[in-house]
Amino acid sequence: MATDTLRDRFDQIQRRAFILGIAALTLAVLDGIRAPEQFVRSYLLAFVFWLGFPLGCAAFLMVHHLTGGFWGLPIRRPLEAGTRTLPLLTALALPLLLGLSRLYSWTHSDLVAADVALKLKQPYLNLPFFLIRNGIYFAVWWTLTVRLNRWSDEQDRTGDPLLAARLENMSGPGLVLYGLTVTFFSIDWIMSLEPHWFSTIFGMIFMVLQVLGALALAILVAGLLSRREPIASAITPDRFNDLGNLVLTFVMLWAYLAFSQFLIIWAGNLIKEIPWYVTRAEGGWAVVALVMIFFSFAIPFYLLLMRAVKRSTETLSILCGALIITNFVDVYWMVVPAFEKSGPRFYLLDFLLPVGMGGIWVAAFVRQLKSRPLLPLHDPRFAGALEHGH
Repeated sequence: MATDTLRDRFDQIQRRAFILGIAALTLAVLDGIRAPEQFVRSYLLAFVFWLGFPLGCAAFLMVHHLTGGFWGLPIRRPLEAGTRTLPLLTALALPLLLGLSRLYSWTHSDLVAADVALKLKQPYLNLPFFLIRNGIYFAVWWTLTVRLNRWSDEQDRTGDPLLAARLENMSGPGLVLYGLTVTFFSIDWIMSLEPHWFSTIFGMIFMVLQVLGALALAILVAGLLSRREPIASAITPDRFNDLGNLVLTFVMLWAYLAFSQFLIIWAGNLIKEIPWYVTRAEGGWAVVALVMIFFSFAIPFYLLLMRAVKRSTETLSILCGALIITNFVDVYWMVVPAFEKSGPRFYLLDFLLPVGMGGIWVAAFVRQLKSRPLLPLHDPRFAGALEHGH
C-alpha cells in the first residue's frame, strides 16, 4: 500500500480530479441541451480517447508478462490500475448508445436503401449486430483485465511462483484477442463514421496509439513517484532508459503504419479511399496533420535518440505527458473530420467532455493505484530487477 504521505497526495489529486470532472461534465450537459448533435459527436471523441488507456494498459501489461522483462516491474502497478478503470468506461459507453443515429449514416434505413455500397455492407453494419459485437468486445476485455488483476493480487498474497507462469500463458492468447477486438472496435466506432472508406492498417494504428498512450501514462506516473519510496529504490536511470527505448519503438511503429496507410491509399488513388485523406490534408486539417507529424513523431524521435533524455526522470516524464496530449490530437484528427469536412472548428463541448470524462477517469485511476502495493514485491523476478538495475 502507499505510504501515509503518498496517500495524502493521492487523496488530494483524486478529489481535485473528481471535482474538475463533475464540473466539466455538468457544463457539458447544459451545453448539450442546446446542441444535442454536437454533444454526441464530442462524447464519442472523449470516449474513444479515454477508453484507449485501460485497453492499452491491458495490452502492455500482457506484453510485460509474456516477455518477462525487468523494465515492466516498476510500471506494473500503474498499468494494472489503468486496467481496473474499465468498468467506468463501460458505464460511460451506455449514454453513447442512445445517440448512434446521430453519428452513423448506416443506422438510417432510407439512406441505406439509396446507397449501393451501404446495402452491401448492411449484413455487418446494422444496429443489432453492432450491439452484439460490442457486447462481445467488452466481455473479452473484462475477462482479460479481471484475470490479470486477480492473479496479480493472489501473487501479492501468496508469493506463489506458478502465478507468473499462469500470467505468461494467458498473455499470448490475450494479446491475440486484444488485437482482434480492438481492430473491430475501431472499424465499428471510427471507420464506419465514413462507411464508404476502409483501410486494412487502421486497426493496427489504433492499437499502437492505445499502447503508446498507456506506456506514456505509466512512465509519467512512475516519474512522479520516482523521488519517493518505494519507487525510488526500484526505478533507476537504467530502467528509465529501457522504458524510453520502448516509447521510441512505438513512436516509430506509429509513424511507419500511418505513413504506410497514407502511401498505399494515395498511390492507389481510388475514389472510395482517397476522400478520407483529401479531407484531412486540406485547409485547417492539414495544419493538424503537420502538428501530428512534428509532435507525434519528428520531435519525440529526435529527443528519444538521446541517452540523456531517456535517463532523465523529469525530461522523459515531460515528454510522455506531451505524447498523451498529441495522442488526443491524433484521435481528434481521426474522428472529427467525419463531421467537419471544411476544417476544424472550436466547440466548447470538444473541450468540456474530454476534460470532464478525463477528470472522472483520473480520479478512478488514482483510487485504484493507491489501493494496491506500488511494487510487485512477490513477483519472482523482482529481486533480479533490483540487482539488474543497480
